[in-house]
Amino acid sequence: MRGFSAEMQRVLLMGITCCAIGWINGYLAWTLIAGGVIYMSWTLNQIRRLDQWLNSNHQSPPPNATGIWGDIFDRIYRLQKTHRREKKQLQRLVNRVQEATKTLRDGVILLDRHGNLEWWNRSAQKLLGFQDTDQGQALINFVRQPRFIKYFEAGKYAEPLTMASPRGRNQQLLFQINRYGHQERLVVVRNVTRLHRLESMRQDFIANVSHELRTPLTVVSGYLETLEDSQDLPPKWHAAIAQMQTQSQRMSLLINDLITLSKLETEDSDQGQSPLPLKPLLEGIVLEAKDISGADEHSISLKCEQNPVFLGSEKELYSAFSNLIFNAIKYTPARGQITVSLRQDEKNLVLCVEDNGIGIDAKHLPRLTERFYRVDQSRHSESGGTGLGLAIVKHILRRHDGRLSITSELDKGSQFTCRFPLTRIVAASTKES
Repeated sequence: MRGFSAEMQRVLLMGITCCAIGWINGYLAWTLIAGGVIYMSWTLNQIRRLDQWLNSNHQSPPPNATGIWGDIFDRIYRLQKTHRREKKQLQRLVNRVQEATKTLRDGVILLDRHGNLEWWNRSAQKLLGFQDTDQGQALINFVRQPRFIKYFEAGKYAEPLTMASPRGRNQQLLFQINRYGHQERLVVVRNVTRLHRLESMRQDFIANVSHELRTPLTVVSGYLETLEDSQDLPPKWHAAIAQMQTQSQRMSLLINDLITLSKLETEDSDQGQSPLPLKPLLEGIVLEAKDISGADEHSISLKCEQNPVFLGSEKELYSAFSNLIFNAIKYTPARGQITVSLRQDEKNLVLCVEDNGIGIDAKHLPRLTERFYRVDQSRHSESGGTGLGLAIVKHILRRHDGRLSITSELDKGSQFTCRFPLTRIVAASTKES
């Protein structure tokens, strides 16, 4: 403000001087015009000096000036010094981040909003074979597998993608993509070859052991049936034989579930999938559920106004839906209500199995789909559960692009909801058709 006040004083003094000279010489108007031209010329000269200074080395001090122009030069100079200081601090921070990421074992890649390479660390260069001249190239030019291109272009990065390395070497890479800024992307590449081999060993072990146990268990079950039908067996042995048969059947169910889970983890997800009307499938499961309920007389109802034709595996979907419905029977008291509903909202096809049974404590809900997780050991021993049912359901839904959500409250019941994307629906017919 002091510079502006000084400039106003200068304009006022110059105006008074021009008026005085014009009064003396008798040419007041021309004198004022001449004074205005002089002031404008001086102002243009200051603008020229400012332009020359801005186009020169910014680290040089500003030109000497008075009034408002002196303030303008000083303020611009101070802003430049502040900008240079902040730029240096930012550059130091960027250098530290780059130095830190160079030490990471995981590859880090920065992409612009078009998916082109902007920067990568040393690990990414080793994993994907980048060179210094590749900056500005599209990432999909280096990772050309159809799975990765589909994953990259779909833009749904909630789950990472694991796939074979594009450079061979029998490596398995995990790609995790995150968006930031103005549609730029951060790609983290991790070598998970060791974990992949351990997981393969675990799956092979479970599959092999399950198959190896099936044969001796079949033999044991056969002899138990023979002993049960034998007339020469003492009466005191009948109870023991019956108990051994119960445990044999339970072990057989466990082995079958392990084999099913192993197949779901190893087989191609698209194998055996075809258009399937869902309503007849659910109607058949509900009829089986009523037979299982038997004397307990559960009220089991199906609400399905449409008959969507769904792209999926009939065997797998039967296993998933029957698991949920039969579980509801196990954990719902006699004459309880179980409702199976199939509906469609704006984004998903929704299957819901709801009961008014004993319910589940909220602390157990996040772990229900883990293998062999037990909410209550005694409850599972009574129901004959293997602890693998919901794990199988989760894998089947994942193979059909679906997800499972569970809500429950003790003594009030539970609700198991399966959501599938609408892209899985091939066609839909009305109830009449």
